[in-house]
Amino acid sequence: MRVTSNRIIIGLIGVLLFGGMVFSQTQTRPDALAEYRNGNYERAITICKDEIRANSRNLDAHVVICWSLIRLSRYQEALEYARMGRGISRYDPRVIEILGEINYYEGRNAEALQYFQEYINLAPEGQRIETVYYFLGEIYIRLGRFRHADIALSTAVHWMPGNASWWTRLAYARESAGDLQEAVAAYERALSLNSQLTDARRGLTRVRQSLNSQ
Repeated sequence: MRVTSNRIIIGLIGVLLFGGMVFSQTQTRPDALAEYRNGNYERAITICKDEIRANSRNLDAHVVICWSLIRLSRYQEALEYARMGRGISRYDPRVIEILGEINYYEGRNAEALQYFQEYINLAPEGQRIETVYYFLGEIYIRLGRFRHADIALSTAVHWMPGNASWWTRLAYARESAGDLQEAVAAYERALSLNSQLTDARRGLTRVRQSLNSQ
């Protein structure tokens, strides 16, 4: 009986030790997303590359490495991983939004519009929906389609009403479209959120002068 009891005890100790090793390994495993969120983009990239080497179909690793590369303005590298991610999951909204951002930053407006509109169709309340509408607004400003920009940026600030910079861009779109009273309201909203915004102060002064001269 004593021998059997000792074997049971030894077995239990082995199980506990093994479980502790697994737990320790799980706890110390590098977290690419956490590194990305902390602004450690190079570290996130290194971790993602290791994960992709271990599993080429790890979609989350492809997404995080793209986010990190975009933050570092390494758009061509990001495009390669985004295309691989698209091959893994054709309709993943994160990958589609990434492709939209890359094309936006590279100045390919038509392609960016296509990807952002696809994102909206797939994820009308997705985690990046406010950013997608912001990018749409900026593209429409580039194209001189200021009323379209107004609609897109109005939607962006609907989702993120505390973003003073976006309110400033909305005001500029309205000003450019000739909707001066609406532009004043947006500039004032931007300054109520951040009174130090130079573009908003100048824009508000400019629009008020235009209204006074009418």
